[in-house]
Amino acid sequence: MFPVNVPNVLTVLRILLVPVLVVALLGETPNGDLWAAVVFAAASLTDMLDGYLARSRNAITTFGKLMDPIADKLLIIAALVALVSLERVAAWVAMVIIAREFAVTALRMAATSQGVVISASFFGKLKTCFQIAMVMALILADGGVWVDLLVYATVAVTVASGADYFFGLRRTLGARDRARAAGRGGAESA
Repeated sequence: MFPVNVPNVLTVLRILLVPVLVVALLGETPNGDLWAAVVFAAASLTDMLDGYLARSRNAITTFGKLMDPIADKLLIIAALVALVSLERVAAWVAMVIIAREFAVTALRMAATSQGVVISASFFGKLKTCFQIAMVMALILADGGVWVDLLVYATVAVTVASGADYFFGLRRTLGARDRARAAGRGGAESA
């Protein structure tokens, strides 16, 4: 069981909204796109709200640290797969975004095993904003040049944020290794 607090409940709610989003998009329900947009907006709002509440109320839990990013990725990946199925976005766009999400998740896991915590960066937060805006546009808009530009901008920011995480980890590990080497060198010369 997980610790019951508002941020964790919001994270679980976001996970539970994922199948609702998919049914609203792919099911033949009246006003499905409108319902999908409402569900996606609500789920996205829980993403912003749970992190804020966890930090401001000092309610950060191991469950939240683990499940919050998983919930975020489930939401975006489910939306993208459904939108590819509806032919509203190219499969390559979804694959680039999904591959980045898995790569950064694997990177974070590898960093954690090295004792390094990778916090969300500015690019990571910007990427999330672009992805949310892109999915909302793909759900609600009937295409157009501005939607295409938003899709390409989202792909660019997504790739840039992934590179930022990889190079940031490389710099962090390099600095740590140099500090260890300097510590050993100083100890040997003493």
